[in-house]
Amino acid sequence: MHKGSCLCGNVQYEYECEINEISRCYCNQCQKGQGTAFVAVAPVVANKFRLVKGQAYLKEFSASPGKRRVFCGECGSPLYSARDDLPGIKRLRVGTLDTIVQPSKQYHAFVSQKVSWYEINDEYNQHQRLPE
Repeated sequence: MHKGSCLCGNVQYEYECEINEISRCYCNQCQKGQGTAFVAVAPVVANKFRLVKGQAYLKEFSASPGKRRVFCGECGSPLYSARDDLPGIKRLRVGTLDTIVQPSKQYHAFVSQKVSWYEINDEYNQHQRLPE
């Protein structure tokens, strides 16, 4: 069981499955949405993700049609994104996890949009877009 929360603690969640994949996305929208060089996300099964506390604090923003970025309206912590064409999956912001995760698969996506001041220094695969 994984647990997580926003910065202020008003939103808390649980995820009852393993997290086996983490991607780091360098696209321009993720840079703006996170305020940094990339976002680290994990695909999670939507019906295994449960809000424990703070439904009233959740706010949504759609930077592009069919994709919602969900965050805490009190502290601004980004929590996950959800796409209309993939209703069974949420892309969890792994920085909000309060439990340890050890994924077997990691990779970098949209490296063509990576900021010039950040250097990737690991062995994980790098993709120009999202891998299939």
